[in-house]
Amino acid sequence: MEKNYFEILNAINVNDKTEKKNGLTYLSWAFAWGEVKKLYPDATYTVDEDSDGWNYFTDGMTWWVKTGVTIDGKEHIEYLPVMDFRNASIKADKVTSFDVNKAIQRSLTKAIARHGLGLYIYAGEDLPEEPAKIDSQADMPPEERIDPNKKIEAVHIQHIKNQLKTLGKDLDSFLSYMELDKLEDMTIEQFTNKAKPALEKKAKK
Repeated sequence: MEKNYFEILNAINVNDKTEKKNGLTYLSWAFAWGEVKKLYPDATYTVDEDSDGWNYFTDGMTWWVKTGVTIDGKEHIEYLPVMDFRNASIKADKVTSFDVNKAIQRSLTKAIARHGLGLYIYAGEDLPEEPAKIDSQADMPPEERIDPNKKIEAVHIQHIKNQLKTLGKDLDSFLSYMELDKLEDMTIEQFTNKAKPALEKKAKK
């Protein structure tokens, strides 16, 4: 069966086009857009403006930007605060045009990621940071708790495959180590407590 555009973009390894700042991984905007346009020349993007024509929005205290990327006729929209080097929102009276421009570029890169390219590098944003976080949910409302037995999603599976490819490791050997028949059987708890730490340890060697 022919792959859809998401599968094609999601399979691209972007590790050598990223950089780390303050513990976070960033993908080059120029690379991301270049890869998209090579594969899908009709792709477009938009930077939304407010009613006065400014390329940002504000509540009087902070600013944020809104961008959209359309690929193969499908648009994904991304909102992003205008942030400083610590990834904290900058107060409205301190924001510069340079800060807005950086926010737009980062927002567009994340909008592209929603289409598949580099999505795996954002996977950690939707996972508990440490195993203890799963064990400390007793006082949380049921709807906010993370089920440790929930199966991992496609973005986690792709992240594992990309990491194995980068490390030159065999999938079958990894599955044997995890005591699984296939990646789709992995739970969030197994990913957080065993798979992710093991891959990170290998990457540091």
